[in-house]
Amino acid sequence: HKVSIFYTAPTAIRSLIKAAESDKSIYPTQYDLSSLRILGSVGEPINPEAWMWYYKNVGGERCPIVDTWWQTETGGHVIAPLPGVTPQVPGSCTLPLPGVAAAIVDETGQDVPNGQGGMLVIKRPWPGLLRTIWGDPERFKNSYFPAELGGKIYLAGDGAIRDRQTGYFTIMGRIDDVLNVSGHRLGTMEIESALVANPLVAEAAVVGRPDDTTGEAVVAFVVLKRTRPTGEEAKQIATGLRNWVAKEIGPIAKPRDIRFGENLPKTRSGKIMRRLLRVIAKGEEITQDTSTLENPAILEQLKQSL
Repeated sequence: HKVSIFYTAPTAIRSLIKAAESDKSIYPTQYDLSSLRILGSVGEPINPEAWMWYYKNVGGERCPIVDTWWQTETGGHVIAPLPGVTPQVPGSCTLPLPGVAAAIVDETGQDVPNGQGGMLVIKRPWPGLLRTIWGDPERFKNSYFPAELGGKIYLAGDGAIRDRQTGYFTIMGRIDDVLNVSGHRLGTMEIESALVANPLVAEAAVVGRPDDTTGEAVVAFVVLKRTRPTGEEAKQIATGLRNWVAKEIGPIAKPRDIRFGENLPKTRSGKIMRRLLRVIAKGEEITQDTSTLENPAILEQLKQSL
């Protein structure tokens, strides 16, 4: 079809990395991708390792990657590089599009300095903004323009950080995905990115579970680039990954539990269903609807703790 623009999700890219590592015949470089001009990323933050693999092996180091941050509620892309114009940084969606007043604030709505994480907000309306929720305007105001932030700025629900020098935005994940371990605030995306940076790991999803000692404990669900390990081998690999995270981020971020699966629970569109992972991490029974899962059998694997 001579596709010129390819727009996909980081989860799909990481799945492709895993598949290509185990079967060289499906490696992207085996195919004629010369018609590609622009690559895109959507749906979740893209970790730098997946960004670089995508850039080299799919884009041939010549296609700009448009890493887009947006929501259904924003009516279109809000923060994204302009291809061929904005200098790119792996893992960063770079700068807001013209006319979008994005900022990062603390719990009181005050701006935080570059280099310090906080809540992603937009300070002025723009043409694509959702106007209300059908039949429930109060819910619209409370959800998107909360009174604790002054009632006049749009709360996206995502955490983010800006680079100290460039001011580039990096999305850290949903605000409710920030863990509080022994008084330290840790972004799940940060731990996931550290795990995927390990040469053995294809995909990782991190959630928290309540812990009497530390408040929350880190639980990591990991897919390796090889077959799923079991027994003593799994314990050895898990120990190695804990030490890796401690080296990359710090001892406080070491996952308490690491669980291995052949895959992660995903919808048919490729989104990881983290709410199911939270239930599994707590050891609770899954009562939610799993009919939209692409691979329901994977849940039994992930219930097995080392």
